[in-house]
Amino acid sequence: MSLGVFTAALWLSVGGLFTGTAAHAAQAGTGAWAGLCEGRLVRTVPFETGEVRVYKTRTQACALAVARIPGERREMAVSIQPRGGAPVRDAGRFTRYAGPVTVGAINRCVHVKGSVGAGSTGSAGSGWILC
Repeated sequence: MSLGVFTAALWLSVGGLFTGTAAHAAQAGTGAWAGLCEGRLVRTVPFETGEVRVYKTRTQACALAVARIPGERREMAVSIQPRGGAPVRDAGRFTRYAGPVTVGAINRCVHVKGSVGAGSTGSAGSGWILC
């Protein structure tokens, strides 16, 4: 009888692990980009050739610059800067997105910038957000 109780407790523990993973995945957001940054999608900054997506957990902020139309390699960049801190940047020639870039952001505003391709219509900045 004690073996049956132990087995049931073990299955409940394992089931709890899987439930926690599913709950974390649901919290992270939806779509193809959800697994790249932890937390929930809190802001989208659109521009002509793409958008910057900002995710937030209790302790961190994360950003991605996502191309509106993925495909050929082109210059892309994303940066995130906590107020009073240094920016973290990712740049290069990518097909779908630049980033993710993450900073500690407990009770701090952040500023994000992103670009996809060349020209002023291919970039955007947020100003100070998540304050």
